[in-house]
Amino acid sequence: MTLSRREAADLLAANGLTPSRALGQNFVVDPNTVRRIVRLAGVGPGDPVVEIGAGLGSLTLALAEAGAEVTAVEIDRRLVPLLRGVVESTGVRVIEGDALTLEWAAVLAGHDRWTLVANLPYNVATPLVLDLLDHVPAIGRMLVMVQREAGERLAAGPGDPAYGIPSVKVAYWASAAVVARVPATVFLPRPRVESVLVDIVRRPAPAVASDPDRLFALVRTAFGQRRKMLRRSLASTVPVEAYHVAGVRPDARPEELSLDDWGRLTDAYAAGS
Repeated sequence: MTLSRREAADLLAANGLTPSRALGQNFVVDPNTVRRIVRLAGVGPGDPVVEIGAGLGSLTLALAEAGAEVTAVEIDRRLVPLLRGVVESTGVRVIEGDALTLEWAAVLAGHDRWTLVANLPYNVATPLVLDLLDHVPAIGRMLVMVQREAGERLAAGPGDPAYGIPSVKVAYWASAAVVARVPATVFLPRPRVESVLVDIVRRPAPAVASDPDRLFALVRTAFGQRRKMLRRSLASTVPVEAYHVAGVRPDARPEELSLDDWGRLTDAYAAGS
């Protein structure tokens, strides 16, 4: 029970609609792929699941087929009536709204822990994931399909070419891994980029106890000049002695530091300020 490519195309044509480039719409329309996503998510009967960017409802139907209690969020008011027509008979709750501005506490009321399963629009995927980690603790796990480069940044570790500010932010709140690649052929329209599935599991508490405002201020400053050594990019903020206290090389570059390194440097800098 899901939508094939032909069924999705026919549904759009019958309503005089085309996917919106402005909203980054690339609908996944391969039944095998959406069922694989549901299997990787590990959701089943009665599990509360929220889907962002539900589109025409192909993944939504597969989640409902598994027995999950699904709340589907869609920003495109053109698609909301179609989505409701496709999925509401299966018990799915459809909400029209922007996931970046929703009152999530109200949307997720009734359950303490939710799983997000979504094919996220490419243009908002990274800020949306980081915003949910920062502000929506009820979402305990995310399995999200994103552009490959974005997925690699979310899951990267120190020394990886993709390691950057999003990587550190995700590591602060959660563990993350790229668990599958998704070919462009399963989308309508077919994107020009590769996609991956990223599994993000929220930690019971942040990975380090350092003050997050101070920590991420240092991270943003350093990665803003990532080719420079820390002693230069952070020269106006972190005194040289803080590096020795933290056990961090002042000649290191930001991509070499783990979250623990950033935490120790933050604590050493804070203690001396």
